[in-house]
Amino acid sequence: MNLNSVHNVFFIGVGGIGMSALARYFKSVGKHVSGYDKTRSEITDALESSGIPVHFEDDTKHINEVFRNKAHTLVVYTPAIPKQQSQLQYFIAHGFNVMKRSKVLGLITENTFCLAVAGTHGKTTTTSILGHLLYQSGVRLTAFLGGISENYNSNLILNGDEVSVVEADEFDRSFLTLSPNLACITSMDADHLDIYGNATELQKSFEDFSKKIKPQGKLFVRNGLPIQGITYGIEDNAAYAVQNIKIENGAYIFDIKTPETTIKNLEFNLPGRHNLSNALVAMAMAAEFGVSHQQLADALATYKGVKRRFTYHIKTNDLVFIDDYAHHPEEINAVHAAIREMYPDKKVLAIFQPHLYSRTRDFIDDFAKSLSQFDELMLLDIYPARELPIEGVTSNWLLSKIKNTNKKLVSKQDLISEIRKSSAQVILTIGAGDIGEEVKQIKKELSVAS
Repeated sequence: MNLNSVHNVFFIGVGGIGMSALARYFKSVGKHVSGYDKTRSEITDALESSGIPVHFEDDTKHINEVFRNKAHTLVVYTPAIPKQQSQLQYFIAHGFNVMKRSKVLGLITENTFCLAVAGTHGKTTTTSILGHLLYQSGVRLTAFLGGISENYNSNLILNGDEVSVVEADEFDRSFLTLSPNLACITSMDADHLDIYGNATELQKSFEDFSKKIKPQGKLFVRNGLPIQGITYGIEDNAAYAVQNIKIENGAYIFDIKTPETTIKNLEFNLPGRHNLSNALVAMAMAAEFGVSHQQLADALATYKGVKRRFTYHIKTNDLVFIDDYAHHPEEINAVHAAIREMYPDKKVLAIFQPHLYSRTRDFIDDFAKSLSQFDELMLLDIYPARELPIEGVTSNWLLSKIKNTNKKLVSKQDLISEIRKSSAQVILTIGAGDIGEEVKQIKKELSVAS
C-alpha cells in the first residue's frame, strides 16, 4: 500500500501508547486523523488538544464523512480491540484498507534507515534513549516510543524522515513486519504465553526477527542470549561492555569498551543495572550508525527517562516515592535490585497490581518469589486488560504464595489509608494496569504527610 495516496487515517484504540504515537505522526505529515477509544485518559486529552478528535462511544455514527472515503482512508486498529467492535466491523464490511498498528509501522519505516529495539523487557527505555541520542546529535529522525519521554513530554520524537527508531514488539508477533538496518534484542524471557503457548515458540519468533534485518545490517544481542549478533554486557567480555562503574550523587559514572576503543567517564542518571544495560546498547547502536563518541557522551548525560519507568515522584532524605511499569517477575527483580543499590538501608514498601489473569497464572511462583523480596507488600486485584477472569486465578492466590509476613490484599479505595500506616521510607508502585492513575493521589497524600 502506498501511504502517499492516504489522506485520512482513522484509529480504533487511539488511546494506546503506540497507537497515539502513530496518530501524532500522521497528523504531523498533514493527514486528517481521528479515532475511537473506550475510555478518556491523559493520552486522549493530549491528542484532542493537538487537534485530533477522539470519541468514546462505539457507534458508526461517530465516523466523520471524510473518513468514509474508501479510496483515501486508512483504518488502523490495535489487537487489544475486540473483533466485534462495530466501527471495525463497518470498515471491514465496506472493503476499507484495515491494518494492524505493527503493519503500518512497517510501511512507514521501510523507506527509512530503521533502528529497531526488540526484547521482552527494556524496549521502551532503550528506544527512548536511542531516539534522544540521535536527536541531540542532529540526526533527521522520527522515533516512535512506547512511553512518554521525560525529555520531550511525548511518545514521538520528530526531526525528519530519513531515519526511524521503533520498538519491535514481540506481542502477537508484530515485530515480524519490520525490516531494520540496525536492531537489538535486550531480553527473551518467557512472556505472552497466551499468544505463544510456550517459551520455545517465543524464542523461535525472536530468531525469525533476527532474520528480518536487511543485508549488511547489524544485530546487537545482550551477552548470553542464544542468538548470534554483536554482544553487549555489563562488566563482562562482550564486544561492547560497561566497565569501572561508580555511583555519584545518584548517577552512574562508567566507561564503555567498544571493539576499537574505550569511551571514558560517561554519566547516566537512571538507577538500575538493567537501565545501564539499556543505555549501553543504545550507545552501541548510535555509534555503529555513525554518531561521534563525544556527541553521544554529551547526549547521554542529559537523558531524563520515560514516565512510569523508575519515575521519582518524591525524593527527599526522609521519603522516596517511585512509580514503575514492571509487570513481569524479571522486571520486578530489576526494580528491586535498583532500589537496593540506591537505598541499601531503607525499608521498602511495594504496591503491586498484577496485569492479566493468564500472566499471573503462568508465572505465579516467579511473581511470588520476586515480590517476597520487599520489606512490605500491598497487593491490588488483577487488572484484566483484554482478558476475562480465569477460575481460581486471583490476587489472593498470589498472596498465599508470597513468603513475607508483612503482606496484605488492599482495595484501591483503602490504598491511601493503608500507606499511611506504613513506616517504609521508600514506597514503590508497580504494574502495567491502571495503577498509574493512583500515583497523583498517593503523591499528594505523601507530600501533605511529610
